[in-house]
Amino acid sequence: MVGDPGLDELYREIILEHYRSPKRKRHLEAHNRHADGSNPLCGDQIVVEARVDDGRVSDVGFTGQGCSISQASASLMTDYVVGRPVDEALEAVGAFQQMMTTGEAPSGVDLGDIEALLGVAKFPVRVKCASLGWKTLEQALKRGEPASEAAPVTTDERSM
Repeated sequence: MVGDPGLDELYREIILEHYRSPKRKRHLEAHNRHADGSNPLCGDQIVVEARVDDGRVSDVGFTGQGCSISQASASLMTDYVVGRPVDEALEAVGAFQQMMTTGEAPSGVDLGDIEALLGVAKFPVRVKCASLGWKTLEQALKRGEPASEAAPVTTDERSM
């Protein structure tokens, strides 16, 4: 991933841990933001539900199925955005997309353990897997509408 075998192994372990024991993988009963995401090329599906109170992501959950990369990425994402202002969560989406495009850690935003996904940038097909949860979160937060009014989003509508 970054050339250091020890760091590569640590990154693999972080990804596997989040795949095996995903954080916040659950239906969120009291959500006020919702988006469905899918990647028809590989079959990954993610539903992101968030609770936004006073401009801050107070809680978020995801459900769905997919490969280890999509599930680990969504888990890392949910852990990162809870408690952050919506603008900061959206900034993180942009920083993540930049990381997936350039293969380099973003400047100005510390993504922490999410940087374990840096190596995915080398595999364009897997970038869509890693980005699915993030783009779905972005749609949920930007819509700012109740779950019942949100239309499904597919990868065709995303800029990945």
